[in-house]
Amino acid sequence: MKNRLIYRTILLVSLFVLITAKTKDLYKVLGVERTASQREIQKAFHKLSLQYHPDKNKNKGAQEKFAEINNAYEILSDEEKRKNYDMYGDEKARPGFDAGYPQENDESTYFTNSGPGHSQFTFRPGEWQSMGGKGGSKQFSFSFGGSGGSGSFGFGLNDIFSSLFGSDTNDGGQFGGFGGSTRSQSGPRSSPKNIRTINSQVFQKEIAAQGMTWLLLSYTPTLKGNQHIESIIEEVGSTLQGALQVGSINCETEPSFCKDLGIYPRRVPRVFIYSYVASDTGSLVEYNGDLAVKNFKSFCQEHLPRFSKRVDLRHFEFPSVTSEKLPRVMLLSTKKDTPVIWRVLSGLYHNRFIFYDAEVHDVTDPTVRRLGVDALPAIVGVLSNGEKHVLKTGISVIDIKSAVHDLSILLDGFEKKNKKAGARKAQTNTVEKQILLLTKSNFDVLCGESTPVCIIGSFRSSKAREKLESILSMVSQKSLSRRRNSAIGSKDSISYTLLDATKQSAFLNAFDKAGFKSADKLLVAYKPRKRKFAAYVGEMTTEEVEGFISSVLNGDIQFRETRQKPILK
Repeated sequence: MKNRLIYRTILLVSLFVLITAKTKDLYKVLGVERTASQREIQKAFHKLSLQYHPDKNKNKGAQEKFAEINNAYEILSDEEKRKNYDMYGDEKARPGFDAGYPQENDESTYFTNSGPGHSQFTFRPGEWQSMGGKGGSKQFSFSFGGSGGSGSFGFGLNDIFSSLFGSDTNDGGQFGGFGGSTRSQSGPRSSPKNIRTINSQVFQKEIAAQGMTWLLLSYTPTLKGNQHIESIIEEVGSTLQGALQVGSINCETEPSFCKDLGIYPRRVPRVFIYSYVASDTGSLVEYNGDLAVKNFKSFCQEHLPRFSKRVDLRHFEFPSVTSEKLPRVMLLSTKKDTPVIWRVLSGLYHNRFIFYDAEVHDVTDPTVRRLGVDALPAIVGVLSNGEKHVLKTGISVIDIKSAVHDLSILLDGFEKKNKKAGARKAQTNTVEKQILLLTKSNFDVLCGESTPVCIIGSFRSSKAREKLESILSMVSQKSLSRRRNSAIGSKDSISYTLLDATKQSAFLNAFDKAGFKSADKLLVAYKPRKRKFAAYVGEMTTEEVEGFISSVLNGDIQFRETRQKPILK
């Protein structure tokens, strides 16, 4: 019994020395209060990890300080571990020495017993002195786990017992066996906290070509720097919540997937953004800049979708008819660049709407009043049949996420209205007006001298013919806007026709020496009486063609004389 008492005394004194040296207040390590929020903890960790990161700080002790900071964040950023740490001084819910954070004026460090297999020892001031201590006013409490356990300081009790007393597998009473070390190491985390795990199925279903920007972490659990990069990603994801989503790919469990995407991490984790800047379907772009939140956030904003066309409202007219059959929406705001929210929506609805945005100064602007807008920011929509609607004015924004949600509901409703309008149009106009092919026999009717203007759609392929026929068919049914007192008075004064350029090259030579051979499709506005013409070889969309013809009717396009009289074979 005497020997056992001596052993216990030696053990307790040794533990006290070790504990006093090793114990740190994790809150003080991060420089935050015990009542700090997760946001405050995350910010403190990010600031300190940048300051002491071994790649940037070569001072002596920086690496140890960096490891200390990571350990503190590992525990305090996890709600369950933090709760256990606050209660027991140990993130694993095992009583241990209170980690150096007594109340301000309390000279004692408190402790609890967790039941069978655990022992509690309390030294009160007098008792400590009676054991040969050097006096003092502090009260210390210790509690030890059962056999083979690991204390809250990263070392197992059996390690200490073995070094003091040698190996002994017999029951040692409440201390547990004095056997060899059975240290348990807390291995690397299998996946980042608070970041969604992404596999190949999720990537194909929810990320690839879906219109939403994603921030993706590629890692393996054993890589250094995971926690540091995770904290930055979480902070950026939080500030841009609603504009992008955050995910992580564990390349240890998804090696083939990572290699197929070309994102397998090397010595450190890698960060990618699924961007829509380079292509409509999106692609992965790696971030190689400094790991600073400000720079990282700017990088993410640069790669948000830009499917909205910036226009000058003073020189813009919504097309009255669209071959795409998609509704069109325009954001009017005082912003000099396309707002983030509108860019996000342009990605999410890229294949369902055509987006525009314009900078305006105030609602007194005549171009704004003409659209019926009485407050900014505002959204104006045009159905595929040409009907204009003011969808929302005086838009207020609380945050990106809620704004995207509310405006998505608005766009969904307008899309339904467009489908109903399209169904009504189909019922009343089931047959499109046929555009005839220009031949020698019908030339005088379609492009004779009795016709003021003849619009000729020239094609060199079947695909080009289908495109031109569809566009001209719709445009020919509209009363295009024209200024008063125009030389051309009604839509009947215009004729529309198609020309097979592969068979009628001589006809085109009358307008152009090369016969427009480089153009697969083009439009020629021909005035037979004056033998003058104007050609359009730009992008063939309903909007552009309608604009060209309106300019012809309004006299805004300069006509040239033909080289000779055009004759069909």
